[in-house]
Amino acid sequence: MATANKPLKILFVASECTPFAKVGGLADAVAALPKFLVRQGHDARIVIPLYGFLDRQAHGIVPDGNACVHLGQNTENWVGVHRARGDGGVPVYFVEFDWHFGRTGIYNGPEGDFGDNAFRFALLSKAALQIAKDRFVPDVVHCHDWPTGLVPAFLKTWDRILSPLSSTASVLTIHNIGHQGQYPAEAFDFFGLSRDLFRPEVIEDYGKVNLLKVGVQFADGLTTVSPTHAREILTPAGGRGLAPYLNNRAAVLRGILNGADYEHWSPEKDRWIPARFSVADLAGKAVCKLDVQRFLRLEERAEVPLLGIVSRLVGQKGFDLVHEVLPGALSRMRFQVAMLGTGEPMYEDFFRWLAKKFPGRVGEYIGFSEPVSHLIQAGADFFLMPSLYEPCGLNQFYCMRYGTLPIVRATGGLEDSVRNYDEKTGAGTGFKFYDATPDALFNTIGWAMATWYNRFDHIRTLRAQAMSEDFSWDTSAAQYVEVYRDAIARRRG
Repeated sequence: MATANKPLKILFVASECTPFAKVGGLADAVAALPKFLVRQGHDARIVIPLYGFLDRQAHGIVPDGNACVHLGQNTENWVGVHRARGDGGVPVYFVEFDWHFGRTGIYNGPEGDFGDNAFRFALLSKAALQIAKDRFVPDVVHCHDWPTGLVPAFLKTWDRILSPLSSTASVLTIHNIGHQGQYPAEAFDFFGLSRDLFRPEVIEDYGKVNLLKVGVQFADGLTTVSPTHAREILTPAGGRGLAPYLNNRAAVLRGILNGADYEHWSPEKDRWIPARFSVADLAGKAVCKLDVQRFLRLEERAEVPLLGIVSRLVGQKGFDLVHEVLPGALSRMRFQVAMLGTGEPMYEDFFRWLAKKFPGRVGEYIGFSEPVSHLIQAGADFFLMPSLYEPCGLNQFYCMRYGTLPIVRATGGLEDSVRNYDEKTGAGTGFKFYDATPDALFNTIGWAMATWYNRFDHIRTLRAQAMSEDFSWDTSAAQYVEVYRDAIARRRG
């Protein structure tokens, strides 16, 4: 029985985890939160797939036996189990099943989403619980997004009397409600769940299965990654079809802002930047800016503000607005752009075109590079995040730590973490706009640039305030422990 002060055993199950497999911020959160839970005295471990692209030797991944995974249609799958140490020494288990995971992508390949994703991640979800039964019986299983939405359902329907997991609770974190895991109905029989669960109230979604929906229905606790986003997903627009089901479970839903891992994101000790700096001495930031300009072949001008972008180039991140606004803004205002990203071809082509149209003022790096990501965060003066919706976001935490002022749309975690600039006092940590319109974005970029040229004393004040913000995982981890204890009490009560 988990008492109020007793350390907890927590098993994380996810499709991504830094540094092994990453598409977005989910991987960073899955790596960081267990590390901080361990520091607070808990026993946290992680299960992810053993993808084909993983370099086992480089990551120290070694065999650790196997497991027999039973699913529907009398399916018996023997999977290999491997282990390694993640960030902070957290134990990580890997599920090896080459038919499903021995590929070069996590969710998709060159031709789009893998058609068997429902089968792949059902296997991961059940295999993780089998690993828990065999090696580590947790007080709570913390699952993340649609790929592990079946975990709570399996926990509550699988061998309830005889299973050592009979009192294990589940918590589901929704990182991005825009992706719900909707797949053809024929996958349902593979799950091994009762046919009476294939109905709209549980898993059926217009004739398909919805893996996030089933997790919402069965989890003992629900979280999302910022307080504002927790309110947004209860609305028809924000819930993306799941609002009625989330409202039914609103009593167990909580918004907890993600944290920043300042061991990896700090200008005072960042190994990727050419000069380190601090809020007390910003000389190194000027060196980083010059390095960005040289790397992306921009004019080497310290007095011209540099606008950084590090993002997936997709519509959700507001790049329709960027596409419409940036050419005009660059024509009418004096600033530079440094962009790192990859995504939809139309946006990649747009930035290639923009760099040719404004040589020396726009630099683009199509792709992803951890060192370049850190360099832009450190060297830019402003950082653009015009997301249509943003459950939490992490880049605003990072850029503020480096004295790079965010320009953001006030949604989700961006609303919760960025304090809007007050022209009268100089208070704030960035620049916010509310309407997802070209005019709002254009005017806010203009506001930031006018502040640079006309009120640079306020830029200094904003930088100092931004660099002094603390979004460390310690606070978030303590809040998650409260959620875990509530879920365990609910499960056993």
